Formats: sequence, structure tokens, C-alpha cells
Amino acid sequence: MSLDTLLEISDSSIYNIQTNTRGNEGTLPITKEMLLDSPSGHLFGLSQNVGMGWNIKDLLGPQVLILSTQGGIRDHYGNPIALGYHTGHWEVGLLVHAAAEVIRENNGIPFTGYVSDPCDGRSQGTSGMYDSLPYRNDAAIVYRRLIRSLPTREAVIGVATCDKGLPAMMLALAGSKDLPGIIIPGGVSLPPTNGEDAGKVQTIGARFANDEITLKEAAELGCRACATPGGGCQFFGTAASSQVVAEAMGMAITHSALAPSGQSIWLEMARQSAKAVMALKKENIKISDILTDKAIENAMVVHAAFGGSTNLLLHIPAIAHAAGLKVPTVKDWVRVNKKIPRIVSVLPNGPVDHPTVRVFLAGGVPEVMLYLRKLGVLHEDVLTVTGRTLGENLDWWEKSERRMKLKERLLEVDKVDPESVIMSPEIAKERGLTSTVTFPTGNIAPEGSVIKSTSISPDVVDEDGVYRHTGKAKVFTSEQGAIRAIKNGDIEAGDIMVVIGGGPLGTGMEETYQLTSALRHLSYGKYVSLITDARFSGVSTGACIGHVGPEALAGGPIGKLRNGDVIEIVIDRENLVGSVNFIGTRERRLTPEEGARLLAERSTHPDLKPNPRLPDDTRLWAALQSVSGGSWKGSVYDVDRIIEVLEAGKEILAKKRNHKN
Repeated sequence: MSLDTLLEISDSSIYNIQTNTRGNEGTLPITKEMLLDSPSGHLFGLSQNVGMGWNIKDLLGPQVLILSTQGGIRDHYGNPIALGYHTGHWEVGLLVHAAAEVIRENNGIPFTGYVSDPCDGRSQGTSGMYDSLPYRNDAAIVYRRLIRSLPTREAVIGVATCDKGLPAMMLALAGSKDLPGIIIPGGVSLPPTNGEDAGKVQTIGARFANDEITLKEAAELGCRACATPGGGCQFFGTAASSQVVAEAMGMAITHSALAPSGQSIWLEMARQSAKAVMALKKENIKISDILTDKAIENAMVVHAAFGGSTNLLLHIPAIAHAAGLKVPTVKDWVRVNKKIPRIVSVLPNGPVDHPTVRVFLAGGVPEVMLYLRKLGVLHEDVLTVTGRTLGENLDWWEKSERRMKLKERLLEVDKVDPESVIMSPEIAKERGLTSTVTFPTGNIAPEGSVIKSTSISPDVVDEDGVYRHTGKAKVFTSEQGAIRAIKNGDIEAGDIMVVIGGGPLGTGMEETYQLTSALRHLSYGKYVSLITDARFSGVSTGACIGHVGPEALAGGPIGKLRNGDVIEIVIDRENLVGSVNFIGTRERRLTPEEGARLLAERSTHPDLKPNPRLPDDTRLWAALQSVSGGSWKGSVYDVDRIIEVLEAGKEILAKKRNHKN
């Protein structure tokens, strides 16, 4: 295209440029004391507010900052002008709008800012995944900077929905402990009346390659999966788990997690949240009054009862760190998961794959907490964003009209008994629900690993509740190579897939959902195990062992495995203990101790290396989180520790320079 064509003027009126204007009529409501004592920024802020059109008489109300992950541009009818990355942030602007109106009605001044978030589903199997987990820390930093950059704000609201945006928002609020604050969860999307959920539909490529669906079926299923334009995915993955955890910590109002996006009850939740934050400000209740060690433990307890995503093992410790609280250890996770029964039947854990909207109608977080209360495992004395204790919230919920009406709706519309979705521990045990996670160790994972043991198919678990699989390894140095093997028919029942180089140093600890979901939905997948130093999404399914430490590129034994090595996996789903051991080769069987010695003598896999497309931003994140304790401490930035390491390094470099001179 020529410059004349590109820069052609279609309307000569564009040259009618105005160079000054009269400005706003009236006077700022300032006093002599304000002029003498206020920072110039506070005074200029008033000028800015009037310049943006705010009514002069309303300039001195309390200022509330609303931050969100909003993405994309919609017209007034909700039609796309420019797409967002995902449905999870497509409609949250409506929540911001509803909350802002309530703040205005209460004589407050709402401000808003946006830091959008990526979609893990969109980036699965691509180099975009190398930025997924690091994004969380970066976004939390930007959110905190935005909070501090509005010095006149008196409270903050965070609106977010999905896998990294919501944890980032919780990190930001946790680190803003001296302010009143609240989380508004962005809710969930609906499943199609006839079709597949957004988790299963991500396996259409693998199933087509294995002749399990036709091209026509794949195209139709893919078209219907995201049945409503807003909300997190319909399964209980990281997005849904994060919403539940926000409410369980007391950071979100009662029964706000998992509301159906775009619907009246979802908007009402935003209005109620805005009222709550105004009340918190009035009563001088700060985030630090709500986020306590007890609140963190409540979140871990509720996570276990729901069967939440293993990604929360990264996020909950990070939230605790940001709040200056005790950071949960693996021992804490084991302790909680051993005593807490899973009592929710939901996608993808089952046994019945209810979508998340049914969990909401069945009572959501407070309903689960009523059962946990009877077990005596909750800290009911913790303060929440309602301004009341958790115990008081549960007393209200138990007798509320809302609870009764929504359960009736679930029974009427979906013909589903609410007590088959959220059930008593006794019924859950009868129906085969098992506890959420196990932390296997062994000579392949001396620092530990994690498996969502509740997702192992009961068909392959022995009568004593133990999953046992001994098989030959098929080793891959990239997720791309592993998924190619699945699509090419190179993986078969009985194999143990080992994917190395997927930790923070290799790929930014990528999420390998396309592998785990394929194994979940392929007919032979339940007979295949997966071991990796990468992580899984909330839909980790089958015998999938991740977070293996040390990671391969840090010298971990997993990086020394070879094709044909014999591996033994033992996972006790009842007692939540497990092991993953190299026990020899085709020619020679070894004890786990002998296997550890042989692995120590081996060199690393010849093809193991950081992904060449790993961004410098992610390399820096990997280094900083590594010296801060790594993924088992939440992949956080421990500033004091980082500075200590840098100072020690500077001293060593100075000594080297002096020695050369």
C-alpha cells in the first residue's frame, strides 16, 4: 500500500483543531489547611478528577480503588469489538461497573485500573506457556504498584477469575495489609446443553489422532464448548479452585465463588462486595485482620474437601508469604489432606462429573464448610470481609433463604439432588471419594513430588486402595515430543511417560495439561502413568506425578532417566503416601537404594537443555524464585534472601578481581 493511500484523508474536518477551552466552572473544595499541609499530588489529583468529569460537590468522598483483570472490548450489547484472551476476563467489567455504582451511591469515589491476564488453555502446548506462572508474580507487583500509586485510596477491591490473574490479585491484596480490601470472584461459564466441557474439548486433537472422534465431531464439539461468553471454565481447575480459596480465606463474601457469569446473582454478589468493603473501611477492618495463619489453614482445609487444583500448592504458600504469615510446608499439606475428606463430586474428579455451576447451586463454599464445621476442622473465630466471623457467616447461611432457593433450583432445572454434589463425609466414603493429593518421594523425586491421587481411575486401583504400576520409561525432553508420541500412537497401555526439562529453569515450570487431559480422555489413558518436573493444571488426571524435585536442569535424578528404565510407582490413596523409584533396567533389577546410587553415577540426559525459546524475563524469574525457596515455597520473591545472595555474589566477584590483579 502506498503512503498516499495509507494516509489519505477522508474528512477534511479533522483539521479543525481546538487549541484551548474554557475549563470547568466552579471551585475546588479546598481549604487553607489543605494548601499548606497537603502534598501537591493530592491537590493536583482533585484537578484531574474534575478534568475527567467528576462532579465538584462529590470530590471529597472516600476513594476506593477497583482493580480487575478485564480484557477485550465489548459494545453496549456485549458483542466483541476486540477479543479478550479468554472468557474469564471478558465480562468482569460488568462486575466493576456494579461495584462502582454502589460506591457512588454511598458517597464514595471509585477508581479503576486493569491488568489483564493470559489464558492457560490458549497457551497449552505453545511457547506462551513459558510466561504463565511467571506472569503471576509480575502482575502482583504491578497491582501493588497501582495500589500504592493512588495514595488517596482508602480501600481496594480486586476483581479476577482465572488461573493466574486471581492468584496475582490475592497476592497483591495480601501485600496491601494495611488497607480494607475484598476479592470479587469472576464466576464460571455454563456447559453446553449437548456437548463437552472446556477441559475435555481440549483433547479433540489427541482423540482425533487416535481415531476416537471424527473431524465433524471435533469441529462441532469445539464450537459449543464455551457455551457462555464469560466466566472461568466449567470444571474444577485452577480458576475454580482459586475462587473457592479466596472465599475460604475470608477474602470474598459468603457464597460468592463459582457464581454463573453474567447472571443477576453474579452482579448482586458484586454489589454486596462493594457494600462490604465500604463497611470494612468504616469499621477500620484491614486485610491483615482477615488474612491470618488460621485463615490460610482454613483455605487448605476447604481446598482438600473440594479436591482442588495442585496449582494451589504454589499459590496458597505465595499468598501467605505476601501477607507475612507462616508459609505452609509439604508436611502441612500432608497433615491437612490426611484428616480432611473430599466431599464434592465435580468435574474432573467425579465420581459424577458435575460442572461448577451445580456446585454453586448446591451451596458452594459455605455448604462444604457446614460439613467441615461438624468435623471440628475449621477455625470459626477468624474474621471475614463480611465484618463477621466465619462462624457467624455459617450460622446465617444454614438458615438462609438463598441456600434453600438455590438447592430447589438445582433439583428443579437439572434434576440433580444437591446432596449428590456436596455430601456428608459418610456418603462421600460410600461413593468412593478419596482425599485430594499425595506427595510421593523416592529416588526419582528425593525432594518430593505431587499427584492428585483422587483423580486416579478406580479401575486401576487395587482393592486395598493402592495404585501400583511398574513399567518401562519412555523419556521425552519436551512436552511437544510427548504429545507428538501420543498422537502418533507411540504411547500404549502400560507405558510410563517421563517428561523432563519442564521445571522453572527449563520452561518456566510449564503446565502440561494437553498431556494429562489426553490421558484422561483417551480410552487407554488410565493405563499410562506420567512423571514430570513440570506442573499440571487443575485437571491433572490419572496417575500424573508432577512438581518433581529437584528439577532435571538443577541436577535432579529425573534428568538421568533413559528409555527402557524400569520405574515403580506406588500410591496409597487411603493413607496418602507414595513412592516413585527407578528400580533398574531391562537386564538388571535393583532395589530403590541401588537405583539411587546408579542414578547418582549417571550423566544427565544428552538432550536435556533449557528450551531455546525461554524468554529472558522467565529466566530471571526462575533464578529469583529458585534462591527464594523454589516451587515448594510458592515460587515467590524473597527479597531479603535475594539481596543476601546478590551481596555474597558481589563479594566473591570482587575477590576474584582482586586475585587477578
